[in-house]
Amino acid sequence: MAARAGLTGAGRAASIGADPTAEERTPGPWPCPLPRRTRPQPTPSRSWANRERGAGRLPHPGGDLATHLRRVHSQLATWGARPALRLAGLCHAFYGTDGFPTALLPLPRRAELAAVIGEEAEELVYLYASCDRPATYPRLADPEAPFHDRFTGTTTLPSLAARRDFAEISAANELDLAAHDPDFLAAHGPDLLALFTRVSSLLSPAAWADCQAVLADPLPGSPEGPPPPCGVPSAG
Repeated sequence: MAARAGLTGAGRAASIGADPTAEERTPGPWPCPLPRRTRPQPTPSRSWANRERGAGRLPHPGGDLATHLRRVHSQLATWGARPALRLAGLCHAFYGTDGFPTALLPLPRRAELAAVIGEEAEELVYLYASCDRPATYPRLADPEAPFHDRFTGTTTLPSLAARRDFAEISAANELDLAAHDPDFLAAHGPDLLALFTRVSSLLSPAAWADCQAVLADPLPGSPEGPPPPCGVPSAG
């Protein structure tokens, strides 16, 4: 994976009170412009997602959503991800995803999340949340293939760096699910391995190695081959 610039800044996360079940959406292509800020971009505390967003009350494989988010953050750190990418992993489910519809924050309040984790990380959160997986996954590694936004119904052409970030978050998310839910691994391990094999050029060497270690032959006799056109089911 190409070297990526780091994100600096520190501070205590601001409280954002919102209904964890909100699913509001706002139109506009990715990335939607956000106001530039001159002040340092703060870093959320470890317990922010749990305490401030109610993620700790949402069931999720391996415990609750807050625990899952922290594990994804830690996995990305283990792989050497830059700070902005780690923060995006920590908040990757805040707007809901194609596999986990519950939103922790409505899209009209994107600027509030950006104020907490920084604009670069928030734009990655939106990219991950907005992905129409069945339409996007088959050609994700193709730099000329469109990226389908499920919120707006539009398509964009993310940069190679953005595709790499998306793939890295996806791997961290799916591997955490596979590691903590044996039924998920048995049902979806072969399809996930086929997906990450197809996009392995986008993954860091460490992420690709873990994909092979966790997903290879999760269930004896499982069928091999590419994932079905509908994409890979997921809970994150």
